[in-house]
Amino acid sequence: MTAAITLSNVSKIYNNGTTALQDLNLSVEDGQFVSLLGPSGCGKSTVLRIIAGLGQMSSGTLYWGDDRIKQRLAFVFQEAALMPWATVENNVRLPLKLAGVSQAEATKLVAETLRLVELTGFERAYPRQLSGGMKMRVSIARALVTKPELLLMDEPFGALDEMTRSRLNSDLLALWQQKQWTVVFVTHNIYEAVYLSNRVVVMAARPGRVVADLPIDVPYPRTEAFRTTPSFNAYCRQISAALAEAAEPATAEFS
Repeated sequence: MTAAITLSNVSKIYNNGTTALQDLNLSVEDGQFVSLLGPSGCGKSTVLRIIAGLGQMSSGTLYWGDDRIKQRLAFVFQEAALMPWATVENNVRLPLKLAGVSQAEATKLVAETLRLVELTGFERAYPRQLSGGMKMRVSIARALVTKPELLLMDEPFGALDEMTRSRLNSDLLALWQQKQWTVVFVTHNIYEAVYLSNRVVVMAARPGRVVADLPIDVPYPRTEAFRTTPSFNAYCRQISAALAEAAEPATAEFS
């Protein structure tokens, strides 16, 4: 497979001297679903922001497998961040408006994307009228309406209840299988990472770096039944052990 993105020896040091990332190496192949997992402060979100061009690395290199991927990426943030004064339809339309897409084409794309995330019929609703899960669906639709090649997701389901989170996990997987995006997904939840991913990349904090890169060799489609299998539990234990190791103090070479 071809690498969609490769980060090579990437470091990020903030102006206050905090080292967010140090010599981080990560490659994500076309069509993979990769989750970044690690303690708070390990630089997971910083990695996404560097890939998206929302933050600059202090040193290192970001390679793109294809310029088309760089030009067609979308970012889903932890908070839905919807415009409260705008309808669902107009929230989803925003990136198309900014890109100068014609009104007729935008209307078609918005309708198509709302069907994709099961929000047909809520076009005229306002964010205050929606549940947390529905707001996140709108946020995802706003990202998908531009037909991205690469989807960056920063703990999009972290604030949701477990039932809603589980449903959106399954819906996201179904969409990913249908559209074959490359996905980099940040989460704190081991169970979510195992359920969704081809690979789970475990990061350690202070300084942020990759300490484990674990393949999840279970075929798709995955159903809720997968969550109760011995292999699911084994992967969760393996990642939990890697996280425990990641929580240990950094060695002298990073001090």
